[in-house]
Amino acid sequence: MVLSRGMTVESRVLYIIVCAAGPAGEVGTLVDLAQAAGWQVQIVATPSALAFIDVAALEERTGRVVRSRYRDPSEPRSRRADAIIVAPATFNTINKFAQGTADTYALGLLAEAPGLGIPVVVLPFVNSALASRVPFARSVEQLRAEGVRVIFGPGEVEPHEPGAAGERLGVYPWHLALERI
Repeated sequence: MVLSRGMTVESRVLYIIVCAAGPAGEVGTLVDLAQAAGWQVQIVATPSALAFIDVAALEERTGRVVRSRYRDPSEPRSRRADAIIVAPATFNTINKFAQGTADTYALGLLAEAPGLGIPVVVLPFVNSALASRVPFARSVEQLRAEGVRVIFGPGEVEPHEPGAAGERLGVYPWHLALERI
């Protein structure tokens, strides 16, 4: 947006938190969709997700360093997110987020977001054995009760059969996360 006298307002900042799941290697799809919608994108990867993504390509695409750890005191702070998408969101991350665990940089951001009023959308990628567990159902319910948009269930993202994750990679619905911000 351009203001009078040539001043500009920076576009909104979207943090995409990437977890270690099959679709993570294609997170660039979500980056492209978000940038086309006017978002500045900051990728935050869980430590395990680093092995699933092309860090250099994502840094080039976003113009920002992929973050996976807390910054050193001498490093500048990142601009606060206007919204956060967690995709692909794993069983582990969803459960830890619901419990308020902040043992990684990504989870620290998520633990704080609801209290700051930052909209969070979670796009799961879990198998049916994990999704059938009571702790997972409880976590989804708890997150929704706090206003987190978890795109999971009939007509949304449904779990895949154990061992069949590879069949779902090409149809992972990245666009749903951006539509729900």
